Amino acid sequence: MSIETERDWIGLTAVGRVVAETLRVTREAVRPGMTGFDLDEMARRIFARYGAVSAPKEHLGFPGTILISVNDAAVHGVPDDTAFQEGDLVSIDVTAELNGYVADAAVTVALPGSSDEARRLVKSAETAFERACRVAQAGQPIYRIGDAIEKDVEDAKFRVLRELYSHGVGRAIHEHPTIPNYRNRVACQRLTEGLVITIEPIISTRTRRTIEDPDGWTIRTRDGSLSSHYEHTVVITRGKPIILTAA
Repeated sequence: MSIETERDWIGLTAVGRVVAETLRVTREAVRPGMTGFDLDEMARRIFARYGAVSAPKEHLGFPGTILISVNDAAVHGVPDDTAFQEGDLVSIDVTAELNGYVADAAVTVALPGSSDEARRLVKSAETAFERACRVAQAGQPIYRIGDAIEKDVEDAKFRVLRELYSHGVGRAIHEHPTIPNYRNRVACQRLTEGLVITIEPIISTRTRRTIEDPDGWTIRTRDGSLSSHYEHTVVITRGKPIILTAA
């Protein structure tokens, strides 16, 4: 969607705050010995406090409030009762809907005991997001986002998972445009002022390919390598994008 009215700004700002608070609380809480169920319950309570709902659960039947992906699970992991271990990478992906507006953000947390490579992977996803924000301006072709992400990630000696994309958001979980996170000149549509999108580098230590689990939700790296995911919902302007889901 594109922001067209003051009501749109108010609605997106409100749902962005819910996502930001949920991500902040769960990110600060996650530690070895906790489970995906623990984080999911925290998110459920925050959503209930604001009157928000989980967009994946509401519209897609996802069996949880938020998505929890561990180690080689890149996205869409289902919360369960498996305890997190020292050294795990835990990705927390929050998509909320409030009064008809949707916002989406994610972060990967390297738990104590993580390897240097794992910590660098997490940092690489974050810096790739920052690099993409520098070029995500009205009038620029969409492919510049993927250009920026992939260059930054590959300079760090990691890989972009090419089957997973950034995308439009605002009224639904996934909207047009589809935004490759890698160099793809086919994505030549121009970004427009007020457009609401996610920018979300999803990367791995080695592979560019993914595979889906039998649960029908969890998407993993094809070779079992570690993955990291960093995401915010942003509004395109003629300068730096406005981040709706920042804490």
